[in-house]
Amino acid sequence: MSFSKSLLIGLKADQFRHPLDLEATNALKQLPGLDMVIRNLLGPVAEQFFYLENIASSILVSEQQLPQIHNLLLEACRVLDIEPPQLYVRQHPVPNAYTFAMRGKQPFVVMHTSLIELLTPEEIQAVIAHELGHLKCDHGVYLTLANIMVLAAGQLPLGEFLTQGLQSQILAWVRCAEFTCDRAALLATQDPRTIMSVMMKLSGGSPSLSSQLNLDAFIAQARAYDDISKNELGEMLKQLQTAQLTHPVPVLRAREIDRWASSQTYQALLQERKVSYNGEAKTGGWRNW
Repeated sequence: MSFSKSLLIGLKADQFRHPLDLEATNALKQLPGLDMVIRNLLGPVAEQFFYLENIASSILVSEQQLPQIHNLLLEACRVLDIEPPQLYVRQHPVPNAYTFAMRGKQPFVVMHTSLIELLTPEEIQAVIAHELGHLKCDHGVYLTLANIMVLAAGQLPLGEFLTQGLQSQILAWVRCAEFTCDRAALLATQDPRTIMSVMMKLSGGSPSLSSQLNLDAFIAQARAYDDISKNELGEMLKQLQTAQLTHPVPVLRAREIDRWASSQTYQALLQERKVSYNGEAKTGGWRNW
């Protein structure tokens, strides 16, 4: 796969972090003892649980195993200036990808086969880069709790730790964090239409329908989503719709990327940090990774 884009040497998380992510993260940091409980109690159990799940039922991507996807991972890491995590591919009918990372431990990303089958190579790389955004922004502690809530509900001993209020606050945080990670995907691919195409396919795509989808029509649909907020009832309904979701709705994510890609902040970040790289994708020779 040919590779021609700007490497963002020295890229820092706060240079692209979404303001809502920063606000929600600061709110969680105000909860006394939450970090400690996740790190010392939930973290080790979840880490072992997910490791066993992956090693037993997923494929570890490498130079020898699914090398094209491995190259996509390495390329995205080059651009975002981050060390590559482990990447697993898991047989699953629901399109999804997720990240697990506790500080000081080996992070990993999981992608479901149904998601890979839905996307082009560039879009697969966008998803990988989105997950790398969680690592770049050190989302690991709270992301662990969110993943436990979603992926291991009923299988790990949460007890009474997760009150309804805390669950709502974690879900609100992860929705805000997703905006930041979409920005990481844009920085890695440097093509907003690729990111928005992923959102379109997550909304209503399938391998048989992809060729019939119209990205410009979807972008117009995303912009129309704003019109619903022009009255109090519409805004209230939008909040009720998303309150229990782990991700913002796809049209909202597309709209946010559409806006940020046109911003001076994004353009200045590319110009400030970029180092041009052109050539064939390789699996090594660029760092001691």
